[in-house]
Amino acid sequence: MNRRAEIPTQAFQNFLQAYQGRVLLLADSLGRREIISGYLNEYGLKPVLCDGYPAFLDSGEKFMLGIAALQNGFILTDDHLALVTETELYAAQPRSRAARAAKKSNVEGMLRDLSELKTGDPVVHEQHGIARYAGLINIDLANGQDGGEGEFLLLEYAGGDKLYVPVAQLHVISRYSGGAPETAPLHKLGTQAWDKAKRRAMQQVRDTAAELLNLYAQRALRKAHTFKLNPHDYEAFAAGFGFEETPDQAAAIEAVIGDLQSGKPMDRLICGDVGFGKTEVALRAAFVAAMDGKQVAVLVPTTLLAEQHFQNFSIRFADLPVKIAELSRFRSAKEQTQALQDMADGKLDIIIGTHKLIQKGVKFHNLGLVIIDEEHRFGVQQKERLKALRSEVDVLTLTATPIPRTLALSLEGLRDFSVIATAPQRRLSIKTFVAQAGNGIIREAVLRELKRGGQVYFLHNEVDTITNVLEKLESLLPEARIRVAHGQMNERDLEQVMRDFYQQRFNVLLCTTIIETGIDIPTANTIIMNRADRFGLAQLHQLRGRVGRSHHQAYAYLLVETEALTAQAKKRLEAIQAMEQLGSGFYLAMHDLEIRGAGEVLGESQSGEMQEIGFSLYTDMLNAAVASLRQGREPDMAHPLGVTTEINLHCPALLPNDYCGDIHQRLMLYKRLANCNTPEELDDMHQELVDRFGLLPEPAQTLLDCHRLRILAKPLGISKVDASGESIQIQFIPNPPIDPMKVITLIQSKRHVKMAGQDKLRIELKYGDTAQRVLAIRNFFNELT
Repeated sequence: MNRRAEIPTQAFQNFLQAYQGRVLLLADSLGRREIISGYLNEYGLKPVLCDGYPAFLDSGEKFMLGIAALQNGFILTDDHLALVTETELYAAQPRSRAARAAKKSNVEGMLRDLSELKTGDPVVHEQHGIARYAGLINIDLANGQDGGEGEFLLLEYAGGDKLYVPVAQLHVISRYSGGAPETAPLHKLGTQAWDKAKRRAMQQVRDTAAELLNLYAQRALRKAHTFKLNPHDYEAFAAGFGFEETPDQAAAIEAVIGDLQSGKPMDRLICGDVGFGKTEVALRAAFVAAMDGKQVAVLVPTTLLAEQHFQNFSIRFADLPVKIAELSRFRSAKEQTQALQDMADGKLDIIIGTHKLIQKGVKFHNLGLVIIDEEHRFGVQQKERLKALRSEVDVLTLTATPIPRTLALSLEGLRDFSVIATAPQRRLSIKTFVAQAGNGIIREAVLRELKRGGQVYFLHNEVDTITNVLEKLESLLPEARIRVAHGQMNERDLEQVMRDFYQQRFNVLLCTTIIETGIDIPTANTIIMNRADRFGLAQLHQLRGRVGRSHHQAYAYLLVETEALTAQAKKRLEAIQAMEQLGSGFYLAMHDLEIRGAGEVLGESQSGEMQEIGFSLYTDMLNAAVASLRQGREPDMAHPLGVTTEINLHCPALLPNDYCGDIHQRLMLYKRLANCNTPEELDDMHQELVDRFGLLPEPAQTLLDCHRLRILAKPLGISKVDASGESIQIQFIPNPPIDPMKVITLIQSKRHVKMAGQDKLRIELKYGDTAQRVLAIRNFFNELT
């Protein structure tokens, strides 16, 4: 079956006509059977449904559609039976379940979870503004032809106004995240305030979109080096990785190598939790670049991290003709000058360093790849330098908590994005406690760790008072060996302290946030953070990630002064405690967007507009603006999100309670259906529903029909379809993107199609059941295209 052909099922129809015996077509699952049945019906093939092979044998039907997980079909010549599998039917494009699962990466799952709503949460309605979600309710619509029950989202606006939104229209609702939920600016129904806020935001969005596109268009036009890869050498290098790759890690590595070989400049963000193997992705990318004669620069925020990366790289490249150097405070001035000279002369293959690498006057011989570790730790000027680099070379960014700005850009698809969310085997999540600071808890936490032969980080982020804390700890813990590390120490001393801690010469390290990035000490499995309320969310997550790097249970104690806690700090601490599971960096960054408001996402100037309409709607608008500018069109100020189509089929469209009983699950499914933008995505949802809950009851089928019509109506500029038993009304937006001559021809050639006012058509035919109405509307849409 070739979907691009005029009649996609033609080859299969030819087979059915030519074959003398009986044919059984087999789908993977009940859900797939429903999808294929609908698809074949569209092209005039009407198979009789059966459960499987035994039912087929008992029947005498010529053509049946059943269920069996069979990879390849076969013909039984003696019995005159042919079995054809779904895989063979879709030979032009494989539709195996594994392929479908691979297409939906876990990122999608993570983003989807964010649509979980609790009662009282603020939400944004595209047309009416910000309200509070007050639950899912059922209303009986037993007035004449609309008979039956409908399910609605109840939204409460300022002044106690209520709005009931049918579940088939959840695509107009998104979660509000632009500030603290309790201070969300609720709107009043029936006023102009919301339209004004949207207009202001749209103006801003247009400028931002143009700016972003300009930056990325410059990169897209530039050609990058197309890296060549010797599979034999690459496999030998990969074998040096002492662990089995997790599925996410393998996918990220594959994506990076694909980017390097594409001939377009790479700009990929690898978001993986602390200790989830991002370094391996960087090593593989560096290998591909270095073996193809290009230089690699690895940029890290701290000297300690540079040192650790240098050791890691040196070990992995030991057997290869690759020269590596480190540029940081731990190297003497003479060594640094020599490294810079070698780099300019092309004698160096890989250089690892701090921001010294991007200072003015640093010259590369032929730079091919820049790897940036923890980009959010660099300052504004350094980021500007990086931005300039981006347009010329391949850039790979590694981060454990992507800061909201990069996260937002990645979600908008402006940067490529890989998430490593599966933990290495035998890794346990870190147990996190928030507690009032006190001697008892400090002593208990440290001694518990020391008794099992481990080491402890004690974090105190004020260099001025760190000596007082040292004295206090020495009297509280006479059995511990304590040393101090902070950024104002002499480099050599600092390096010595860190190396001694790594070699277990002492067991408690009293330090500032200098340990925040990257040093990997498997025996340190307890961290105590003094005044944890003063740290940002990304920082708390990073610091907590210093422990738990092996298979031992790790503990993080966040000590606070309860009376000095601000509301935001309390929220941050709640978030970090809630995100105890492994791989939560991505969620944390999302959470951060909500807590901090979205001010930093696209620079300070936009934060006002973004808070007024919510981050989610703002990014949707930005996406739409970027898309229209990409197509060379001016963004539509009146309909910033394109056409929002309302479909009313005058009969219940919902997932009935006895089909899917859990109200929370229903809400998530409604939101996911509303997020479907193509018929294929809707087919996948249809299949999932049937596989999880059984065959669709009529109201659920109607709900899917509403979404299918919504997807088909959007490109035609149709804003509303109202289909009753008597007639079908179709409302267009002003100046819809269709040929007016087609509409005139339709009206002239079909007696039942009439104009019903400006931008409105009416189809005057009596339709008894919903299926007939849906078919009539789809046929009408086809004639318009």
